[in-house]
Amino acid sequence: MTNVIVATITGAMDPQPVRSPCTNVCRIDARTGLCEGCRRTVDEITRWPLASQAEQRAILAALPGRPAPRKRLGVRW
Repeated sequence: MTNVIVATITGAMDPQPVRSPCTNVCRIDARTGLCEGCRRTVDEITRWPLASQAEQRAILAALPGRPAPRKRLGVRW
């Protein structure tokens, strides 16, 4: 019974892994501190692989409320 409780708390019984929101556009906006691709903070990005599924879902739930990335104007050299 204890194993079931621990597994439930840690999310170990959830068969569906949580997909990373990474879009392979890894640039941190200095103004917002958010990745321009996935809108996560550096802390959220680095914690993702070790985070529980509940923590990962909480991060995903926060993303829609974050500001949209700025449009880049001009020429990149």
